[in-house]
Amino acid sequence: MEGEAKDIIVLGAIRRGNKKFDKIQKATQIKPDELNSILEKLEERNLITVEEKKGWLGKKIELEITNKGSNELDHRLHEVKEKWNQMQALYQSGDKQKLQGFMDDNRSFFPMMMFFGIMDIMMFSMMFSMIGASMGDYVPAESMPEGSDGTMDDGGGHDGGMDDGGFDIDIGF
Repeated sequence: MEGEAKDIIVLGAIRRGNKKFDKIQKATQIKPDELNSILEKLEERNLITVEEKKGWLGKKIELEITNKGSNELDHRLHEVKEKWNQMQALYQSGDKQKLQGFMDDNRSFFPMMMFFGIMDIMMFSMMFSMIGASMGDYVPAESMPEGSDGTMDDGGGHDGGMDDGGFDIDIGF
């Protein structure tokens, strides 16, 4: 199921306008070899098309989501939203065992919930607190939003996404 979640995340990245491999890779944080494999599967299933275009510096490849791919993405997003609503209802009922069981059974949906902004991260943190777990127990580190380590973050030390004109150097940490 986790591989399927990554397929949906890649479809979403393409639909958001990331049409080139490097942009999709950056948006999804999926390793290049795995991303290439996912893109091949999506193309085989006719969920995306690969277009070769001529540019100033030679050929360039752009990916487009098909109608079938867009419909599949909409269907899966609806399913993920329903899972989130069920988790919220279980949290509000106060039943720790049911919430933990549901979260254990549906952990493959968490990366999609985060990528598409379906979950309320504050509510999600409270759910983990209620069952005595941390976000890292359920969500792989590469799927967590930047700055999220499974604990509450007061936002101190972050510039809120403002561009202060400084250099943005990614050294891989």
